[in-house]
Amino acid sequence: MADIGSVAAQSLSTWTDLSGFGALRHQADTDSNAALPAVARQFESMFTEMLLKSMRAANFGDPLFESQATDAWQDMYDQQLSLDLSQHGKGLGIAQMLIHQLGGHGQAQGEANQAAAAGPHAAGLADGWKQRLFEVADATHSAARKAMAWLPQDAESFVRELAPQASIVAKELGLSLRTVLAQAALETHWGQHMPTHSDGSSSFNLFGIKAGGGWDGARVNVPTVEYEGGIAVRKQAQFRSYPSTADSLADYAELVGKDPRYAGALGRGDDVLGYARALVAGGYATDPEYAGKVAAIANSSAMRQALDALKKSVGVPNL
Repeated sequence: MADIGSVAAQSLSTWTDLSGFGALRHQADTDSNAALPAVARQFESMFTEMLLKSMRAANFGDPLFESQATDAWQDMYDQQLSLDLSQHGKGLGIAQMLIHQLGGHGQAQGEANQAAAAGPHAAGLADGWKQRLFEVADATHSAARKAMAWLPQDAESFVRELAPQASIVAKELGLSLRTVLAQAALETHWGQHMPTHSDGSSSFNLFGIKAGGGWDGARVNVPTVEYEGGIAVRKQAQFRSYPSTADSLADYAELVGKDPRYAGALGRGDDVLGYARALVAGGYATDPEYAGKVAAIANSSAMRQALDALKKSVGVPNL
């Protein structure tokens, strides 16, 4: 039986290793038996991730310290942990079993040859399962690409990429660019997490705007934390989904600029705390600490450094 820790097939070091997926797909096209161990590992990592998600779902957790941002980091941790467990040593043994059954090297290859000798039906079953594993790898590859459609590397890239459209929105609402970016940074953890669809594609929802009865666009249903009487409660909620971050910013400007509930927030300039408090007063957020959190991000060293870098690269007014 092939030792899964020593096979030469392409391995993936991170769950977003898209080049690794491409190399694996190429190897599968040229020599499916050589690629089988790596594909089997990927299958095991997906199974392990499902186990982790099921265990976390059975635990109600602590809603006081949970949010969309912590959910995002937890998901990424689980994905990487699942991959690491399957890539090192023998993992859970699932990949080894698949290699044994479907025909990889050594004893497994001998058994695959016996299946071929037994007749086309037996050999076809093995080939069919191998093809299915490669389809799973392709699906994972696609999901990773969708998840990374817009994933800023750091605060500086987050600010740089959103600044052109965000500066227009800021001017429309009578705010500083820093104010708009700070709220988006809080809602998305600097672009690292936005509500995602079941296929891994992003909603590009930068401001945590929910999809109420008046919204006729795309939606995404995700867990969130709401505060009821000052107590954090975990719920499922529908959020708006957009084709791009530019569409999200435009919808945000439409919502805040035209909804009478937020009239007191307009024209606040660089008064980040006052703006955020006016939003909360209008019902934008239920977190009693929301305004303070937005202001804290606006005054953070990360925001200051990102805006300084932006000033040096391009002349953006109203920072």
